[in-house]
Parts: sequence; structure tokens; C-alpha cells
Amino acid sequence: MKTLSSKTLKLRKLTIKDAEFIVELLNDSDFLKYIGDRGVKNEQDAINYIQQGPQTMYQQHGFGLLLVESVSLKRPIGLCGLLKREELPHPDLGFAFLPQYRAKGLALDAAKLVLADAYQRKVIQKVLGITSIDNYKSTNLLQKLGFKDKGLIRLKDNLDEIRLYELSSEIKTPLPE
Repeated sequence: MKTLSSKTLKLRKLTIKDAEFIVELLNDSDFLKYIGDRGVKNEQDAINYIQQGPQTMYQQHGFGLLLVESVSLKRPIGLCGLLKREELPHPDLGFAFLPQYRAKGLALDAAKLVLADAYQRKVIQKVLGITSIDNYKSTNLLQKLGFKDKGLIRLKDNLDEIRLYELSSEIKTPLPE
């Protein structure tokens, strides 16, 4: 995996140096509400999360969550990337941004970079998206990217139903301009 970039964003693999940012993002109230508590309360928890989650996924699958940095601010603002969950037959697109960077088109730009790279490298044939039923902002983002609603599912260890979306490789240009 290489670093991905646009005029406004730079996406790169997470390192243990990103632990402080991970603590901040994973304890944001919307992250906890819509994604869930990952048990990351301090920098050591964040280091474990980075090593056991994204870094392991990079090695096993050639993709994973990437740190999203603002080019102009030179600081991390979110995460975006592909995840492979045991319960799902295909990778799914994951994204989370600090509150002050939401609703500015940055998640859309980051997702387009991730998807274009994954299709170009042929590491996916199909990609899924999952959201909490009431997470309308994430639903809107997935729909802007061309994902189609496939109904409600329940992942293991989760009591709540979530909405499943799909973006197929049959789409020649997977990302709308």
C-alpha cells in the first residue's frame, strides 16, 4: 500500500506514533454512538489497537484503515479505509472524522481515494458499507459514492441491526465525478 493523496488530503498507514490521535478520535461521542467503544482509553490502548487492527490488516489483506491528514493543516483529521470482517463476505469501507472536519466533503474525498486505489490494485472485487440505522450522514456518503442499500443485517456480538450497502466491481467507473 502506498500513500494516497489529493490537493487537500494525504492518506497513509497508521503507525504507533498516531496513538494520541487514535485516543482522541475513538473517544469522540459520535464514534462511540455510531461505531462503538473500542476500549481505547489511553496511548497504550491505542498502540495495541493500531498493531492488532490496522497493521495486522495491512499484512493480511493489503488494505486497512488509513490515517487521513489535512495537507494544509499538517495534522490528522480522521480515518478512512477498507476493513475485512469475518462476518462479511467482502471488505467494507470504514471512515471516521473528528467533529470539526465533518460535513466538508473530506470523507467523500478520502473514500474516493481509498476505493480508486483498491480497484486499481485489484485487491477487491466488491466492497460493502455498513451503518447504524440512524447514521444518516454516513448513509448519505455511501449513497454519494454509488453504494446500493441491501437491507438490514446483524453482525455477531451486536444486538442492533445495521444497514448493509454494496458497491460492485461491475461498475466500470466505481466513483462518480
